[in-house]
Amino acid sequence: MSTQLDEYLEAEVQRLLTDGRIAELGITVQRREHMLVLGGEVESAQRRDEICRQITEHFPDVEITCDIGITRAQAPTEVEEIS
Repeated sequence: MSTQLDEYLEAEVQRLLTDGRIAELGITVQRREHMLVLGGEVESAQRRDEICRQITEHFPDVEITCDIGITRAQAPTEVEEIS
């Protein structure tokens, strides 16, 4: 049975993101058709993967798309060429 995507589920996911082990305030949750999309930025790929893993495990019947970017915390080591 599929879990209905509504504002209550969206709020529950947002609450899980800001509480406990995840504690990420900058992650957004949006409903798109039949899925939830997590957005925002975190400091590392490992952090992003852990957030997505925990949300997916907590809501196994919900299709989750993890569109979380990585914040560049340090200056680039190479010059970016613009063509």
